[in-house]
Amino acid sequence: MERKTKLFEILARYVTDSVTPGVLFILAQYLAHNRIVKFSDFKINKLALDGQTTGYGQEGKFSGPLKPMEFSIFEGQEPSQPIFQFKANPPAVTFKLTGETDGIFQIQPDGLLYHNKSLDRETRAVHRLQVSALDAQGNTVEGPVPVTIEVKDINDNRPVFLQQHYEGSVRQNSRPGKPFIYVNATDLDDPATLNGQLIYQIIMQLPKVNNVMYFQINNQTGGISLTPQGSQELDPLKNPSYKLLVSVEDMGGLSEHSFTDSVHVDITVKENIWKPPEPVEIEENSTEPYPVKITQVVQWNDPGALYSLVDKENTPRFPFSIDQKGDIYVTQPLDREEKDAYVFYAVARDEQGKSLSIPLKIQVKVKDINDNPPTCPSPVTVLEVQENEQIGSSIGTLTAHDMDEQDTINSVLEYRIVDQTPKVPQDGLFLVQEYSGILQLVVQLLRKWDTPQYNLTIEVSDKDFKTLCFVQINVIDINDQIPIFEKSDYGNLTFPEDTAVGSVILTIQATDADEPHTGSSKILYRITQGDSEGCLEIETDPQTNTGYVKLKKPLDFETVAIHNIVVQAENPEPLVPGVQYNASSSTTFRLTVTDVNEAPQFFQQVSEAKVSEAVAKGTKVGNMTAKDPEGLDVSYSLRGDKRGWLRIDPATGEIFSVALLDREAESLYRVQVVATEVGGSYLSSTAQFHLTLMDVNDNPPRLVKEYTGLFFCYPLKAPGSLIFEATDDDELTFRGRHFTFSLGSESLQKDWEVSKINGTHARLSTKHTGFEERVYNIPIRIGDGGRPPLERTVSLPVTFCKCVENRCFQPAARMPGIPPVGMAVGILLATFLVIGIILAVMFFRMKRDKGQHNAESAQASETKPLRN
Repeated sequence: MERKTKLFEILARYVTDSVTPGVLFILAQYLAHNRIVKFSDFKINKLALDGQTTGYGQEGKFSGPLKPMEFSIFEGQEPSQPIFQFKANPPAVTFKLTGETDGIFQIQPDGLLYHNKSLDRETRAVHRLQVSALDAQGNTVEGPVPVTIEVKDINDNRPVFLQQHYEGSVRQNSRPGKPFIYVNATDLDDPATLNGQLIYQIIMQLPKVNNVMYFQINNQTGGISLTPQGSQELDPLKNPSYKLLVSVEDMGGLSEHSFTDSVHVDITVKENIWKPPEPVEIEENSTEPYPVKITQVVQWNDPGALYSLVDKENTPRFPFSIDQKGDIYVTQPLDREEKDAYVFYAVARDEQGKSLSIPLKIQVKVKDINDNPPTCPSPVTVLEVQENEQIGSSIGTLTAHDMDEQDTINSVLEYRIVDQTPKVPQDGLFLVQEYSGILQLVVQLLRKWDTPQYNLTIEVSDKDFKTLCFVQINVIDINDQIPIFEKSDYGNLTFPEDTAVGSVILTIQATDADEPHTGSSKILYRITQGDSEGCLEIETDPQTNTGYVKLKKPLDFETVAIHNIVVQAENPEPLVPGVQYNASSSTTFRLTVTDVNEAPQFFQQVSEAKVSEAVAKGTKVGNMTAKDPEGLDVSYSLRGDKRGWLRIDPATGEIFSVALLDREAESLYRVQVVATEVGGSYLSSTAQFHLTLMDVNDNPPRLVKEYTGLFFCYPLKAPGSLIFEATDDDELTFRGRHFTFSLGSESLQKDWEVSKINGTHARLSTKHTGFEERVYNIPIRIGDGGRPPLERTVSLPVTFCKCVENRCFQPAARMPGIPPVGMAVGILLATFLVIGIILAVMFFRMKRDKGQHNAESAQASETKPLRN
């Protein structure tokens, strides 16, 4: 009731705003049509409209003269509703109505057209009437004119399904979204309006396994199809049938006043006959005429499917095809050695090229035939056998290959020796195992001096092919001779302790009677006694077996003055059983080291230390020590202390700070420490001392540069801003810099504002536009938030100036020492005056000199005698 009252208030306002009663009438019809209120609630009649009849024509007027008219009226309205008031022109005094009145439409003598029954659009959607004006005698004086009345639809018919029950079937694994059954409903309301727009939906699915919908419906067409889950999970063995409750709703399902209908749909799930065939086996290199049918896929559940093959392996050649009966063919001979198996897929599609179901996996195995002979591993297989090898020992293996399928009769290989060269001391010295290819020595021991090499020809065969392979057997010497030194003692050697590392101090020689240039005759020299410090090494000449004794590390008289060295000569190849090294394979020599005065030696050549740059004067920052080999005392000093920051205790080598350190001046401070022996030759040595200074927050922030060009165009049309950047000289941490920015004076806060952009940048903004044309020096306070926190107030000059092409334009000011314009003009005039005076004087002098010259010339001519 409250809603109706509100609507009445709105309508009353429209009427008071001079809206025609016809508009009010149509609005009332619309509200009644949508069942918001009843048309009778408005009490619209002739009296309510102040003597005007109701109605609405195509010109938006409630009444008017007799002329062709068109009206739109919603069906279902209550009877006795006025439509239009025709006005008579004399001599017409009454009106007459004819046409498709259907006993519904009438006209009063005064011309008021109305309907006395409810209209029904489904009975007649358009009424074509004629109205005539008559005089007092009943004669037609005007008209008849056509009056067309369109009956507007209201939602007064519910949708109805065409069948009371629907039945359908679907095969498991059918393509989701492809309809397999349609439900249809009709609605007598106007299909061009919302009243006749139908929406379908599934209300219920029984059974509903795991609360998953297996079916879906197109809400416009009523087509029922499988969901993706239904396509995968439907199984006739688990649930052979399903029941759906499907509803249809008019008004597009958008109104609470819509009508609905429902119907049951029974669905039978059928087994999917689209299944992959069994794996196929095809013999390679078949001579049958191609193409050859190899298998068939069961045709798709429904007729009309189009079949194709998909090769997901992207093989260089794809020798298969399928026809529209589902028969699959191989189109050319296959080679197992090229590819032993194929996996591809059969696809069924509809006429639009959409897949009807998941593809079927087709597996083809290529069956092997014996079409490959055995192959040798190399042109010649080289093996070695020692001359003392025992009878029955394995020498090596000849491994041939066959490209045919492994573990089949086609790839089983047999080995047989067909020739031995030379046949010394006899033929048949070797045996090859028939199926493994292992070669054995079977007759007697071999001697390298008699025959150093044998060549075997071995036949390798499968059931159809034979191949000859060649084996070379080298007889190698055994290590049955020991190295013998040519000297058992090389005497005494004397070298100073400063002899250069790498120097050869002795040459030694041993010989071996085994075969030259083999592991049995090569000699390695090893020091077994007298060199516990590891100062010596021995290198062997691979051609002559000569040994060179060299210094590997410096000699040290103070550590060991005399070395009694024992050297052992050995072969890299083990000796045969029963043979051992003896005293002939060893030698000795005596090495005497003489003393040399040496400089002190530091325990480390580079010493590194870290301290804070804020350490107090006199703080110990490091320590370096050295030792004199002769045991003399050592004195320490510094070299390269260019900033005078450090001092060293000459007796202990402790290093102290003697001045304030500054990381910003030098973060890694390098000096040399000099160690000098006290007494003796005063020899010295140096080492490096590196001092890393760790930063403390001792530098306040500053502007990154001098900002001299900041300006705003005068007059300022809108508040603006400028960006500036800050930095400091302390070390940059991994977090970066995080400065704070603020105005340096609270009195400026009504004119200016500073806002932080990031850790290093800020924005200076104006708060209004009322600035003078001059330079403002804005104090900015910048803090670094360090430990301890430091801050600095800087001045940022900002100029308000007139702009030309967005650039600040300022008249050039008079430079110091340059005269003003008036003075410059006076100086210029004075200069011209002086120049004029000088020119005048010169002119008069030249004129006077010329007059004197003319007088002298005249006088001379008077006194000069005449010549004959």
